[in-house]
Amino acid sequence: MGIKKKMMELILLTSLLLNFASSKAQAPCYREPPPFCPTCGAGTVTELGGLKAYVTGPPHSKKAVLMISDIYGDEPPIYRSVADKVAGAGFLVVAPDFFHGDAANPSNPKYDKDTWRKNHTTDKGYEDAKPVIAALKAKGVSAVGAAGFCWGGKVAVKLASNQDVQAAVLLHPSNVTEDEIKAVKVPIAVLGAERDNGLPPAQMKRFDEILSAKPKFDHLVKTYPGVCHGWTVRYFVNDTFAVNSAAEAHEDMINWFEKHVKCDK
Repeated sequence: MGIKKKMMELILLTSLLLNFASSKAQAPCYREPPPFCPTCGAGTVTELGGLKAYVTGPPHSKKAVLMISDIYGDEPPIYRSVADKVAGAGFLVVAPDFFHGDAANPSNPKYDKDTWRKNHTTDKGYEDAKPVIAALKAKGVSAVGAAGFCWGGKVAVKLASNQDVQAAVLLHPSNVTEDEIKAVKVPIAVLGAERDNGLPPAQMKRFDEILSAKPKFDHLVKTYPGVCHGWTVRYFVNDTFAVNSAAEAHEDMINWFEKHVKCDK
């Protein structure tokens, strides 16, 4: 890609993020949709396992991370920047469009939340994820981790329960049950927000208790102070605290994958 085109994309990305940042005085959480930018990121968009996917990182890596987004899909610039950050640690990162071009967009007058949820269940997301993993393995990948954000957390925990991946990280997951945590069979990290009505610290403590009773594999349950649901991908770029809190979670995620997603010898 030419330098001029890259510069134009950078200008567009900066403009989108600054406009988004100036729209509210507080952390965004899930109150409003993020900006969408289908051309942003250091990677490329291709087809893999029957899904359109944002792919970034060393193409011949034997280690891969499947990123499963929140309801806003794979096109928000911050989400893609997180994928690029994970790729920088040597992983081939795949962030599919699990919504088939129909990511949630509350700013669209035709968007109906209940209809959208019926059309895009996490059970379907799990079934769609399996061919992507199979396609990665067909390309020579021998170790796969899954990172699930919000909606994607429930998909990732299903993958971890059926040993479809070597390790999983759930970032501010939505609607994950204690029974699903009990069913996990691979190393798992659950990263939660101090201010999350859907996953309060008391529930995080319960997850930790459940996983502590399963000593056969490693686990991490960590609550980040002063942040709310969605903080790892939904933050204002001019808010130093928010940026640093997100970066801490990103580093914890990468460290988890580096520890537990290992190639066959």
